[in-house]
Amino acid sequence: MQLGTFSLSLSVKDIKKSKEFYEKLGFEKFDGNIEENWLIMKNGNCRLGLFQGMFDKNLLTFNPGWDEDANELNAFTDVRELQKKLKEQGIDLIKEVDENSSGPEHFTLEDPDGNPILFDQHV
Repeated sequence: MQLGTFSLSLSVKDIKKSKEFYEKLGFEKFDGNIEENWLIMKNGNCRLGLFQGMFDKNLLTFNPGWDEDANELNAFTDVRELQKKLKEQGIDLIKEVDENSSGPEHFTLEDPDGNPILFDQHV
């Protein structure tokens, strides 16, 4: 099962301070808009999302359809197919995708320890 590119999405209190901190660790802005309170930072193959006021907790994030540079992939497992496979394995979802939809969509679940996982397809 191909889950897509992985990143950690952090719920931050002050996005400007967080940006400055992660820049000191060698991260650079990859995408996002600081005025909208979200940034994607990059250091080598590592992706880190900074989100102020958008999430209650930090999230593990998978992006089906993207490579690590947010380029669209020709072949990938659609988020609806991922959802179906996970449900067949008895995994409960918090937010589901309409299986009759197409294109960009997302669903969420939690691991056994309550860590939220977001499957966020942009293509």
